[in-house]
Amino acid sequence: MVLALLACGAVLALVLLGLLVFGMRRRIIQRSGGTFDCSARWEPPRSGQSAGKGWIYGVARYNGDHIEWFRVFSYAPRPRLTLERDRIQVRERRHPQGDEEFALLSGALVLNCRHDGLDLELAMSEDALTGFLAWLEAAPPGQRVNVA
Repeated sequence: MVLALLACGAVLALVLLGLLVFGMRRRIIQRSGGTFDCSARWEPPRSGQSAGKGWIYGVARYNGDHIEWFRVFSYAPRPRLTLERDRIQVRERRHPQGDEEFALLSGALVLNCRHDGLDLELAMSEDALTGFLAWLEAAPPGQRVNVA
């Protein structure tokens, strides 16, 4: 009986420690400032697949001429994706379609982008989109900017 209580206590302590580390990671990412909620999808849904599939919820952070994208539900200290300002091409912006409305945060808009030959979609709020496009257009003189 005592051994079972100790085992349950140890499991509970590990779960609480994991949640604490998870929360601290989010705070560390946001500490540098300039973060916004941003879902991402690297592969468009295949035919017959739901349009809401493939979206990963994340947090993006401005870092000079880069945007660093972190998965929210991860312990990784490094960004999963880094986008360079002069290599991002915004092709199209649209409202979520079909099942995407359930997979994304309320009020999100979808950007269809290309970065170094990789097609990706980013979904963010209208305010975050305004900031993102302003950041793209604020590139230093001589850098090309491609915003749809």
